[in-house]
Amino acid sequence: MSMMYADAIAEVYDLVYQGKGKDYAAEAAELEALVRARRPHARTLLDVACGTGLHLRHLAGLFDDVGGIELAPDMLSIAQQRNPGAALHLGDMRTFDLGHRYDVITCMFSSVGHLTTTAELDATLARFAAHLSPGGVAIVEPWWFPETFTPGYVGASLVEVDGRTISRVSHSVREGGATRIIVHYLVASPDGGIRHFDESHLITLFERSDYERAFARAGFATEYLTPGPSGRGLFVGVHP
Repeated sequence: MSMMYADAIAEVYDLVYQGKGKDYAAEAAELEALVRARRPHARTLLDVACGTGLHLRHLAGLFDDVGGIELAPDMLSIAQQRNPGAALHLGDMRTFDLGHRYDVITCMFSSVGHLTTTAELDATLARFAAHLSPGGVAIVEPWWFPETFTPGYVGASLVEVDGRTISRVSHSVREGGATRIIVHYLVASPDGGIRHFDESHLITLFERSDYERAFARAGFATEYLTPGPSGRGLFVGVHP
């Protein structure tokens, strides 16, 4: 994917999801409540796979010090513009090493589904554990489990904002042990005419037990809570 193409996708990403009703402020408040119930005086938070930084923007008002890790440079650039006071890093959730510990680590929007094997899931949770202070809390939003995924699912949205009309249509199928999602965007504006973008994602359908084993191997005591912000639940782990 070219940088120009990636920038175009990142440009409309937030607008589409907010237009679909995604409430980042409410999700941040839910995350804070889950953390405070387990670590009332938590001050520092790292958002792994922070994307364009909309969760961070709201979490920054709830915790004293927030930071982020993001693998995609185009997403990270937007997150840095949106969160100028946060320490944001280009990095991979499987291997990152910041030399710093946090009270809380979050990983939302099913970003862990982009891992491809249980070994990568184990490595990621081990990295989370290495970056948490004693009693720290990790919150992970999973992708669908094999039994909860709906093959053939079609998603659609239409957003009108800032003089632009953005249409997003997606189709999801089962491909081996993963979900293949094909997404098409049409973006229309008075000065730019109509632009078309498409992208394909392969998101692993880990079993619930795969997540629970990865948390346990990293030393976490873990709960799985439903429904979560997107209906896929949340894993909440506390590290001793």
